[in-house]
Amino acid sequence: MPFNNMRLPTLDDRLATRERPNSAAVMFQTWRNLLFLHWEIDPSTIQARLPAGLKVDLHEGKTYLGLVPFFMQKVRPRFLPAVPWLSNFMELNVRAYVHDEQGRPGVWFFSLDCDQPVAVELARKFFHLPYQHARMASIGPVYECQRKGEAKTARYSFTPNVSQEVAEPGSIEFFLLERYLLFSQTRKGLLKSGQVHHPPYTFSRAPIQQSDPWPCHWNGLQVEGRPISALVSTGVDVEIFPLKNVICGTEKER
Repeated sequence: MPFNNMRLPTLDDRLATRERPNSAAVMFQTWRNLLFLHWEIDPSTIQARLPAGLKVDLHEGKTYLGLVPFFMQKVRPRFLPAVPWLSNFMELNVRAYVHDEQGRPGVWFFSLDCDQPVAVELARKFFHLPYQHARMASIGPVYECQRKGEAKTARYSFTPNVSQEVAEPGSIEFFLLERYLLFSQTRKGLLKSGQVHHPPYTFSRAPIQQSDPWPCHWNGLQVEGRPISALVSTGVDVEIFPLKNVICGTEKER
């Protein structure tokens, strides 16, 4: 289906992805202390990097590249307990906002840096996501990330804010934060989608002291200057649901 014939997401479409699926979750996770940094980027730059079947998502004619460092905690598959040395680690993802031909909004990941080697390999194999080995650290409101093979260390520091908000439907914060569907692609080119479920984020606006764009540059995506949006969330408990194949506007589990 040509991109210009894809159905654009409505507000109802965006709200619908927050509904919990009627199936059993396959994994449980807790996401903690998330820092959401966003830069405006030319939509054509993102579109050129997307697989067939996806189109860049827009808010008031603009789109954004997101950079999100955070803690993954209590990661475990269904029926198994969390294991401290394996279930808790740090991550930093570089992501764009997309929708499929059914008008379902979601996230496309350009990379997910992670300091847990086993998690990197499992996520690559079972979720077809571009995880990267990295060294990461955090001391208070400071995050650091150095991807394997890269010389620079990316650093993020911010001032915590105790005030909390929930994104108003239709706002730019809702567009950036309220994402419950991810898309990935297998090595054979098969497009997949996976849904997550969690309560809506509560967030605060975070004054930023340092926000290096290096992880974006490591993916060949050029952003400069300060991010146009910097938000912090204490986190959410998350249910992960099975990946499904996206085939000609329909899906089936696999």
